[in-house]
Amino acid sequence: MRQCVIIAILWSAWCSHAAGADVPRIKIARSVDSLKITVGEAPFATFVYRDEKITRPYFAHVRAPNGVQVTRSYPPVEGSDPTDHPEFHPGIWLAFGDVSGSDGWRLKAPVRFERFVEEPHGGAGEGGFAAEFSHRDQADPEQVICRELLRCDLRATHEGTLLLWDSTFTGDREFAFGDQEEMGLGVRMATPLRAEQVSKFHLPAGNGEIVTADGKRNEREVWGTSPAWCDYRGVVDGKPAGVAIFCHPENFRPSRFHVRDYGLMVANPFGKAAFKAGEPSRVTVRPGEELRLRYGVLVHGGESPENLDLDRAFKQYVEITGD
Repeated sequence: MRQCVIIAILWSAWCSHAAGADVPRIKIARSVDSLKITVGEAPFATFVYRDEKITRPYFAHVRAPNGVQVTRSYPPVEGSDPTDHPEFHPGIWLAFGDVSGSDGWRLKAPVRFERFVEEPHGGAGEGGFAAEFSHRDQADPEQVICRELLRCDLRATHEGTLLLWDSTFTGDREFAFGDQEEMGLGVRMATPLRAEQVSKFHLPAGNGEIVTADGKRNEREVWGTSPAWCDYRGVVDGKPAGVAIFCHPENFRPSRFHVRDYGLMVANPFGKAAFKAGEPSRVTVRPGEELRLRYGVLVHGGESPENLDLDRAFKQYVEITGD
């Protein structure tokens, strides 16, 4: 209890330092299938927890504090956006191409919303919710493979809006995560922010870049590496914006990044053989055990890259989320 109080005090101090007395309120409005999230008076994102077409939860139309949309539009706009994987890459999501042989990434196996464990709530500089989802067998969707408790907390910080993603997986029977590129926390970037220079969709070149804590840049250098954080950023209408993924150091294994210059960034703790980094991995979770995955997703805008201190932001994220 004492540690929880200390964490709350640290968050309050951080938010107050970041925004002085004018801390923006985070509001979450619930409907039958989604949550509309605003920071201050500006839209941040829509969290969709029920969707007949995309049968797993996701954040869509995510915006930076300066108003720039940092994720690709869903659905993608033909002629303005690349139209590949329109349902697989809806914005920000956590999904797996192989959970006990079932494929939720490619929407072959549904991930069903069960209930809110903690009702959506907002406040000065913070908000959040917790929900339970069931991962289903693709051959028999009535069969539950495992359950996921997803806790999402939002914080308005000096660097941007920070989404604290915390998922815990448990099951009544043994289940296992396989070894693919398509496993983990994914982001599909807005079309102007991609690092791609030549597009098969005949679109203008992107002006974005991928940068890691290790100083590597873009797909050729970053793919398959496991830095503490990875940032995908660029400029839209003269405004800098981007998304950084912070990998929590207490995850069961460092995350390798499956990144593409066309606008994809995925933090993947499961792939080994998929990244040519060892024998095929199989992560088994037995009854009574749990597997927990934590990430920070910093949606930033307004600060130029030279003024954006992601090392500091990552350190603060780790301090705040320490158990």
